[in-house]
Amino acid sequence: MQITRQADYAIRAVMYISKLSPNERAATSQIAQEQHIPPSFLAKIISQLSIAGLLQTSRGARGGVTLAKSPEEITLLDVVEAIDGPIALNECVNDEGACHFGDECRLRSIWCDAQEDLVQRLKGTSFARFITES
Repeated sequence: MQITRQADYAIRAVMYISKLSPNERAATSQIAQEQHIPPSFLAKIISQLSIAGLLQTSRGARGGVTLAKSPEEITLLDVVEAIDGPIALNECVNDEGACHFGDECRLRSIWCDAQEDLVQRLKGTSFARFITES
């Protein structure tokens, strides 16, 4: 199991923007270059994160991208779900009826526990954590 490349790029972009001073904006070209993200791909990611309420964008000479919330309020889960949608380790975790074994399935509880652990870890990690880390 692996997050999508798009979610990875989104995380790197938000991490980069999180490290800026509160009044500073980053040009998408700067983010793309420094984070090794294809510019056209980054534009789509920035748009999705903006729609999700995580980033703000502005055009013009003083334009750029900034966080829509403080780094403490944005989690890894927020970014991953804004790009990939809700996390689902197995289809039966979110839809009990997807399993042919129903209540007899011995694996569903393991998938549910593992997914909950992952969701809680991502939800408990805000981008404030990355501001001071080098």
